[in-house]
Amino acid sequence: MVSHPRDPSRKTASGQVDAKPAARGERVARTLARAGVASRREAERLIEAGRIALNGTVLTSPAVNVTRGDILTLDGRPIADREPSRLWRYHKPAGLITTHNDPKGRPTVFDRLPKSLPRVISIGRLDLTSEGLLLLTNDGDLARSLELPSSGVVRRYRARAFGRVTQEQLDRLKAGIVVDGVAYGSIDARLERGSGSNVWIGLALSEGKNREIRKVLEALSLKVNRLIRTGYGPFELGELAAGDVDEVSPRQLQKLLQGDLAAQPSTTPRPTGDKGARPLHRPSHPGPNSPTKPRVRPAAGAPKRPRAAPAEAADKPAYKPGWARPKAKAKRGPGKPPGRRGPAK
Repeated sequence: MVSHPRDPSRKTASGQVDAKPAARGERVARTLARAGVASRREAERLIEAGRIALNGTVLTSPAVNVTRGDILTLDGRPIADREPSRLWRYHKPAGLITTHNDPKGRPTVFDRLPKSLPRVISIGRLDLTSEGLLLLTNDGDLARSLELPSSGVVRRYRARAFGRVTQEQLDRLKAGIVVDGVAYGSIDARLERGSGSNVWIGLALSEGKNREIRKVLEALSLKVNRLIRTGYGPFELGELAAGDVDEVSPRQLQKLLQGDLAAQPSTTPRPTGDKGARPLHRPSHPGPNSPTKPRVRPAAGAPKRPRAAPAEAADKPAYKPGWARPKAKAKRGPGKPPGRRGPAK
């Protein structure tokens, strides 16, 4: 555990110094999520497994704050500082599982991604036989904010199902439905066309429980034999070919993050073609090039200002190779956090 200095200015009504330490830095799970290592919940699991160390001391609890002057390691390897948020669209083919490590040895989404991509996590999941749009990011906080049902982000699908159904039956799904004791929220379903013994249905929902579409349509005597995610919030699959990856423009991502993602219109992000542009920080932490903070250029001939050292960096300890490496080999392999949790469709 890391001890934090008390702030003498914090006094109670009786004039005594408050024993509660002053807040400093941010929670370690949040730092790990923002660095793209894992989601906050998965980061807590890594801590419980003894795989995270702070300045050479293995953490046993996530109730620890860290600053830029601290060194975090995962299985003895230093964790890089948080990079600017980035987002990719990926057209997931059927036959791939959405996890970093599958105990059954099945091919995963992350095995097929280009080697040039940094370590990314998925926003939500698509099950083995589902296909279509899967969003990838290096920002665990961004992933969680888009996954939570409370965010109201709409997921859109096209389902091909065996059987017959009427639009009147599909309209009843708007009021929600209970299947096998599980209550599912409102689903906007539209009958598109029939093809032989199959029908095509377009669906939009914002809850996203485990295998929700398959179970709900089964309750209507339909058997789903193909499921394609066509949109997630303001992002569309568009004409992205199966297996292809396309990064969302940094400027477009910044614009979207400054507003309400749930209320954004559906758009197909243009390919990343902004020469010289690099991903920006999220609006809550604007960078020097953010539109919310205009850049001020020095006058011609003015002396250059010395670059200020990062706060609290002077006391940053030197990293030692293999620092706090776990003695027992991790079951999931070194440097591999648990697979992404969350419901699959």
